[in-house]
Amino acid sequence: MRKAIFAGLCLLSVFLRPAVVATSAEKVVLNRGDGTRARAIHRIPLYAEAEAGEKREKITAETSPALPFSMRGTCSECHVYEHAYDVIRKGWHFNAAEPNVPAGRPGQPWIHVDAATGTQIPLSYRAWPGTFRPDQVGISPFKFTEMFGRHMPGGGPGEMDTTEDAEITRQMVSGKAEINCLSCHDADAAHDQAEYAANVEKQNFRWAATASAAFAAVTGSAEKMEETFDYRMPDTVTNPELIPQVPTVTYRVNTFDHKDNVFFDVSSGVSADRCYFCHSDINVQEHGTQRWQADEDVHMTSGMTCVDCHREGLEHNTIRGYEGENNGSVLAARSTCRGCHLGDESGRPEGGRLGAPVPEHKGIPAVHFERLSCTACHSGPWPESEADRCKTSQAHELGTHGSNKAPNALPHIQYPVFAKATGEVSKITPNKLIWPAFWGTLSKDEKVQPVDLATVTKVVGAALKGITVPRTGDWAPLKEEQIAQALKALGGEAEQKPVYVTGGVLYRLGDDGKVLPPQKHPAAAAYMWPIAHNVRPAAQSLGVGKCIVCHSTDSAFFFGNVAADSPVSTLTAGGMKQYEFQGASHSRTWAFAWSFVFRPWFKVVAIGSVAIIGIVLLLYGLRALGAVARVLAEQE
Repeated sequence: MRKAIFAGLCLLSVFLRPAVVATSAEKVVLNRGDGTRARAIHRIPLYAEAEAGEKREKITAETSPALPFSMRGTCSECHVYEHAYDVIRKGWHFNAAEPNVPAGRPGQPWIHVDAATGTQIPLSYRAWPGTFRPDQVGISPFKFTEMFGRHMPGGGPGEMDTTEDAEITRQMVSGKAEINCLSCHDADAAHDQAEYAANVEKQNFRWAATASAAFAAVTGSAEKMEETFDYRMPDTVTNPELIPQVPTVTYRVNTFDHKDNVFFDVSSGVSADRCYFCHSDINVQEHGTQRWQADEDVHMTSGMTCVDCHREGLEHNTIRGYEGENNGSVLAARSTCRGCHLGDESGRPEGGRLGAPVPEHKGIPAVHFERLSCTACHSGPWPESEADRCKTSQAHELGTHGSNKAPNALPHIQYPVFAKATGEVSKITPNKLIWPAFWGTLSKDEKVQPVDLATVTKVVGAALKGITVPRTGDWAPLKEEQIAQALKALGGEAEQKPVYVTGGVLYRLGDDGKVLPPQKHPAAAAYMWPIAHNVRPAAQSLGVGKCIVCHSTDSAFFFGNVAADSPVSTLTAGGMKQYEFQGASHSRTWAFAWSFVFRPWFKVVAIGSVAIIGIVLLLYGLRALGAVARVLAEQE
């Protein structure tokens, strides 16, 4: 009996097994790749945006009006297992606004600038010391997306529901900025991220991804539409002035095949060009805006690409590549400079990954590797007596239509600034730096909070309406009398004492209504973030062959000047020396550097002393040999 039951169960399992395997296989296929290095071909249908719980509408060549496709709806048709989209949206490029995500090492902030009010303020949803959350200055997620979504791959603030009454209906018109997978993964040479940026600035959030695709074009502006506009019924717009501005999608002829599918030329091997749109910079001090004058990172000229080091899985938790990074990936420690070139502490021969040369660092004292990051010697521009100034994609809208190409356009970012890092790995590291400039209030416990930007524009803008903003986008010069006038105007709006932070100092009014002398304050400290690129080849590393490149009384590494940046001309003559950012004292740094003046003499004296000692030892050795010879002769 038992044998019969056992046989029956075995037979049943045989019949059921194919179904189980199929279900398991289906889940695996829909979840991740199978390990092949071949590119997956994406010939798939397009789907329009759909509310939660609603069935997605398939877009075809006959769909009228032509609708923008939804990245979430289109990609999720296959990538459904484990809710892949919801997993991806927690990745590093999208999770800044999540309250429980670790901030990580400070990075480049979003910088709001307004030359008319003397404002240059670093913003970030991440808890990076020295930055302010957008809501602290009255910027909602909707407004933040409109301002900075041009250099974001969608998601994050772009998908958050606005709580501002005035923006609720606007968001219904504009839609949300879903994660645009094409921003990184589109391998089509005709992909146009500048069109994505242009549509975001026009509040065409739901159309932006479609506009970036090679097979579609978008015209019109959701920002111009009335709050009753429905993108599925554009014909309801009757105002003749608005009709030309109706957001309209046009798909290229032959975009849809005989099955109404569309070919997406996407790749997991992300091209460096996709990274460069958001992560480019140019040394305007040395090269102006002419990129042909600047050398590329040595890794790129060697045939590598960004994602060789900055890898990620389905979770999109991108490896940033700094020492001490803890993002849960075993590759994080191996993807730093030290991890690739020297190996990690696992004991396995990890050094020389991807063909990286293993440096010997002959003659360099070990203390350098304890106190300096690899990038201190190998990355960024060669330090000069005055820190250089650069422009970046995120801060200066590089690559977008109509960006300001003037070298001195705001914000003013200086580099390299050699500062001692804070955190688990406290080493001297090269940084980029901005001096914040903003209007705020000072509490009784001496804490500074920025005034919301709407109030600044209304109140301070009115008080400073006489100033002239240069066409180049540089600072409009401010005088202390004008600062006093603006602070008095803010006094009627703020409950606490109004202040102006700029150039590393703080301005406030005295009891007599006059501006007090500027004073140092923690809120006025420069904001810095570490840099790693561009990496110079070993032959161009800092100090190669000469200690006095750094260890001299006039070296740029220790005594170079980082000018104070401010619309107040009397402050720009000041600044800080590099050694101050390293927590070192002037006297000790100068004395140690001065000692290197005598280092060549020490070498001559040492070599001479060794030679003399050698001669003396040789003479005594010969005499000893003679004495031994005589003793042996007498014995014979």
